[in-house]
Amino acid sequence: MLPAISDLPLAWQFASPGPILIEIGPFTLRWYGLLIASAVLIGVTLSQYLAKRRHVNPDIIGDLAIWLVVGAIPAARLYYVLFEWSNYANNPGKIFAIWEGGIAIHGAILGGIIAALIFCRLRKISFWQVADLIAPSLILGQAIGRWGNFFNSEAFGSPTDLPWKLYIPPSNRPPGYGNFEYFHPTFLYESLWNLMVFGILMYLFFRSLRGLRLKTGTLFLTYMVAYSLGRFWIEGLRTDSLMLGPLRIAQMVSLVGVTIGLFGLAWLYLYRHSLPDVAPPVTAPEAKMEASKR
Repeated sequence: MLPAISDLPLAWQFASPGPILIEIGPFTLRWYGLLIASAVLIGVTLSQYLAKRRHVNPDIIGDLAIWLVVGAIPAARLYYVLFEWSNYANNPGKIFAIWEGGIAIHGAILGGIIAALIFCRLRKISFWQVADLIAPSLILGQAIGRWGNFFNSEAFGSPTDLPWKLYIPPSNRPPGYGNFEYFHPTFLYESLWNLMVFGILMYLFFRSLRGLRLKTGTLFLTYMVAYSLGRFWIEGLRTDSLMLGPLRIAQMVSLVGVTIGLFGLAWLYLYRHSLPDVAPPVTAPEAKMEASKR
């Protein structure tokens, strides 16, 4: 008789080693901060490479990255604090303790979109063209950043006995779950899902270089649909969701993301219209001509 899957032994316990990587005197390097910084660096490098392949000036990505960081990270923290205000009302100094965790990716995306729209408007470049170059880097950065939740022992799911169960220390367990030791590693599920979405976007990008006709905005809209579908499913497993009454905020926002993404793709390919934009996209011949002037 075969043993149940939950009875199969693990050679090691899946558990966080702690949030701190290095601590020397007053200097502390946390995994969360290192992962976010690495995601930004890798993302900028990747998007600049993709820009070159699309004959777009890669310096635009470098300039935009500053705007995205300034717009996304504060917005991610503000979004989280607003929906967890009861935890910060009596201790406002903790609002700025972002290194302890507590940022919301939907807030970061919203802040990044606003910053990118302003940037593209000022620079008179197509928002959707830039968004297509950013989308693969964005989802890859999300895949990397989710491991910050692992090191902080946060954003985990409901109790489970599956072989890949995640051990959570008692101090990090939510109220009502103190007697449970192992939980769904939802950070891992989302990281793997995001890597799959990254693969889809990169496949579409390189196919477009070989003749597949993709309209401007396709990659970003595909990102919205694919990421939101996965997030809606995974959010249902979590025990620490941001809530608005009985509703999970992330699931509501994910449904909006799927709706907008599908509507946008239908607008492009069924109704054969271009997406509203702050400036027209630069074509390859125009980009090559501009590059020859520099």
